[in-house]
Amino acid sequence: MKKYDLLTPEGTRDLIFDECAALRSVGETLRGIYTSHGYSEVITPGLEFFDVFNNKSRHYSQEVLYKLTDGKGRLVVMRPDSTMPIARLMGTRLRTAAIPLKLFYNQTIYRANPKESGRDDEFYQSGVEIIGGDVMRSDMEALSVAAEVMGSLGVDEYRFEIGDSGFFTLLSSKLGMKEQELDDLREYALSKNYPALDSMLAQYPDNIYAAALSKLTRLFGGREVFPEAEKILPEEAMPVLKRLEEVYDNLCALGMGGEVTVDLGFVSKTEDYYTGIVFKGYIEGYGMPVLTGGRYDKLIADFGVDTPATGFAVNENAVANALLKRSGGILLPASDVMIYAEDGCVVEAIKHCRELIGKGLKAEYADLADKSEAEAYAKARGVAKLHIVTKNGITEEQVQ
Repeated sequence: MKKYDLLTPEGTRDLIFDECAALRSVGETLRGIYTSHGYSEVITPGLEFFDVFNNKSRHYSQEVLYKLTDGKGRLVVMRPDSTMPIARLMGTRLRTAAIPLKLFYNQTIYRANPKESGRDDEFYQSGVEIIGGDVMRSDMEALSVAAEVMGSLGVDEYRFEIGDSGFFTLLSSKLGMKEQELDDLREYALSKNYPALDSMLAQYPDNIYAAALSKLTRLFGGREVFPEAEKILPEEAMPVLKRLEEVYDNLCALGMGGEVTVDLGFVSKTEDYYTGIVFKGYIEGYGMPVLTGGRYDKLIADFGVDTPATGFAVNENAVANALLKRSGGILLPASDVMIYAEDGCVVEAIKHCRELIGKGLKAEYADLADKSEAEAYAKARGVAKLHIVTKNGITEEQVQ
């Protein structure tokens, strides 16, 4: 007995009509932005060897990966992210490419998210990678392009959060924790579990680094967070703070002051992934980030090319869903005219359809043998005009 022939796997869903139109619209908009800034497209395989995601900078646990074996019994995974495959590409076909290298992608991602998390296991992801170049200059370009992306999505409101992974990395390294303790501390800070975080840091009384870490994870806001952070942070962390403040000032100079907030408590999922500036983009009506990015200077070295890099990724499905809500679920415009062919006039009707399309109209051919059915179909499709092709010529009727 078939149990699943009418179902899609958990975390996946069919897209139809306006949903497809919204998704394609988002993809085309982003592609236009990337190409206008001189980025070149790459497409990586949907299947990658597990080893690509099993390196020092790996930030996906095995539980997140969809795994299978190839024809030789080797472990492969369905692509959970685009940055690591591009890092692999840098170690192979792009090894001798001129640096800095500006790339963009638009492809499907597969991640096994916790059930009832509200996240899709399959979704379209679009983004850019800037490989090589000056750190501050490439960070600012990534942020400015990301801001342009957020401003182009057709939503009423969006906001950015910026931070720097260097704070947590520096302060936690001074505590002398064992690896598992550090992982637990990272998880508490990441989830904003302040009671557990403070309980763990309490074992370091009178330690300036522990005290700074406890207070820093709560600092969130605008320009006012910087003087507050100066009171908290030890001298070693000041270069990180000044770097982040410079980025904030630059974003304000670009006219983004009203959309940007500073999160000094940002924590990367793994120590070796993000190495500097990090940022997230949010839109109204979606509780999770639709855009995530930052600097990752160690990742590409795992694939044999020691070069810094920065970039961001956009969840296109989340943005498309927001657009549909804003539009009331209707994005596809109705055809300008419906064409019905009487018996013996099919060829003439198809020719007429082509002529109208050649004039820039959206013309839909009714594959129906009865005129009343064609009228009802046109009405259901929201088409206002019906062209009737007969042996005596073409007549036009308004659909009632």
